Amino acid sequence: MTTCPRHPALDSWGDHDRDDPFPLFAQVRSAAPVHEVRLADGHAAWLVLGHEEARAALNDPRLSKDMNAALARSGEVVAEGLPGPALARHMLAVDPPDHTRLRRLAMPAFSKRRVAALEPRVRSLVGELLAVLQDRGRADRPVDLVSGFAFPLPFTVICELLGVPEPDRADLGRWFRTLLAPYPGPQPPGEAVAASDAIVGYLTALLARKRARPGEDVVTDLVVAADRDGALTEQEMLSTIFQLVVAGHDTTTSLLGNATVALLRHPRQRDAVVADPGLLPAAIEECLRFDPPVPHSTFRYTTEDVAIGGTVIPAFAQVVVSLAAANRDPARFRDAEAFDIRRAERNHIAMGHGIHHCLGAPLARMQARIALGALHGRFPRMRLAVEPQELRWGHGDGLVLRGLSELPVLLGAPHTGREAFSR
Repeated sequence: MTTCPRHPALDSWGDHDRDDPFPLFAQVRSAAPVHEVRLADGHAAWLVLGHEEARAALNDPRLSKDMNAALARSGEVVAEGLPGPALARHMLAVDPPDHTRLRRLAMPAFSKRRVAALEPRVRSLVGELLAVLQDRGRADRPVDLVSGFAFPLPFTVICELLGVPEPDRADLGRWFRTLLAPYPGPQPPGEAVAASDAIVGYLTALLARKRARPGEDVVTDLVVAADRDGALTEQEMLSTIFQLVVAGHDTTTSLLGNATVALLRHPRQRDAVVADPGLLPAAIEECLRFDPPVPHSTFRYTTEDVAIGGTVIPAFAQVVVSLAAANRDPARFRDAEAFDIRRAERNHIAMGHGIHHCLGAPLARMQARIALGALHGRFPRMRLAVEPQELRWGHGDGLVLRGLSELPVLLGAPHTGREAFSR
């Protein structure tokens, strides 16, 4: 087994600076692409940081996503955490053939045709949210882009896709933000437990409601598949809905926030995109590479000894892939620490790789294209209302998810002509 140089952060990985973790990622990656670590919660794991090594790990069937099955074979007791077993049987937590079955059932909601059909609704929502922001942000009054724009847009879109009634969305959104907020120590606080219980109760009731009164939505589709073909269990339906809500809004919220910060901190590149909307798709890919909303993959577990990057990871070990570190690997990307919307290399893994590549990636990219285009096109003089070092990435679970708690900006005078990014 290769001996990896130790760094103090490897003894509490996940307890690092959430606001600017990239210097640490670079330092640890430069020592070795694979490290044995101890996570902040005390569990042993293996960390993969190199780009080539990360792609290999994400595409290796010997790295299982089924925690219960993998750890049961090792004889280790699986500790229950939030959100709990009722919501733990989704496509990110199982292997084929169950993964194939669950993903196939959810795929129609994220097809190219379905995503394209959503564009008019997304444009309408963006226009409504920006009009409210413009009213709130007159003169030198800052507005919070997270609560006022980056969160409500994707949360509304995923709720409409799933068939969550509008009156229920405020409570559901509050429960999810409470559940996904980081907390110190190994034990979740009472409010997180209560939020998890509330989500389970609500989604259970939603399934019953759709069974009694079907609609044209994803939850109804799941209920029909379960009742007609026995294609899903009740746990799998609850888990799938939960995972689609999280993946369908939280990562897009963080993408919109992180991308806006990156553009505002690189004003010449932002001005270039405002002047030429054709640069926007490439800019979004660079934002994903530079500051991904998911800095680490969800956990995997080796079913046998696996050699990655010259290191043998033993069987039954927990593995976490640092997507953020891999996306800044100088062995793959020229001038990897620089933000460059004209970058030629596009082979980032911010959306994952292999069979677990993000199912909702086309929807996230479409929302980002429309939302960022309209936002920066309407407010070309927008700037941060605080110094960059005052921004706090306090939303997320401390390892897998990373997003801004708030993003205070001064909108400046709005563009008086046609919004440059509206297309």
